[in-house]
Amino acid sequence: MHEHISSAPNPAFMREAIRLSLAGMRAGDGGPFGAVVVQDGVIIARGHNRVLSTLDPTCHAEIDAIRQACQSLGSFQLTGCDLYTSCEPCPMCLGAIYWARPARVFYANTKADAAAVGFDDQFIYDEIERPLDQRQLPLQQLLRDEAQVAFAEWAGRNDRTVY
Repeated sequence: MHEHISSAPNPAFMREAIRLSLAGMRAGDGGPFGAVVVQDGVIIARGHNRVLSTLDPTCHAEIDAIRQACQSLGSFQLTGCDLYTSCEPCPMCLGAIYWARPARVFYANTKADAAAVGFDDQFIYDEIERPLDQRQLPLQQLLRDEAQVAFAEWAGRNDRTVY
């Protein structure tokens, strides 16, 4: 599924992700997280946490960098790219990373390090393991039959882009 790249990890790219984590935090944009996307030994996108400056809870460093890299590449996938992030990705970012399909991910701080300074995402991992009716956030199915129309149409299209 992922293209293998044999080059060794480059500490300079991680140092840039760390620099971005500090710069974004110090600017008041959000938490201390930074990320870069690298293709063929060149940084093609930089991101940092912008949750506070954008009022967007999804604007984490990895997602910021992924969005920029995809725009730069003109693709919704990061085939052959590496992602360097200053911290082990949270569940949301990990999902986005899997969808973007980079070749490799390198991280500096761990999720335990993040939890120690107030960014504890363990509750999300715990919630995913619970049955829907036992989660803190209620999830209730509604109008499935009506929604199935869109899925049926999608399945019947010959011109769809599979991703």
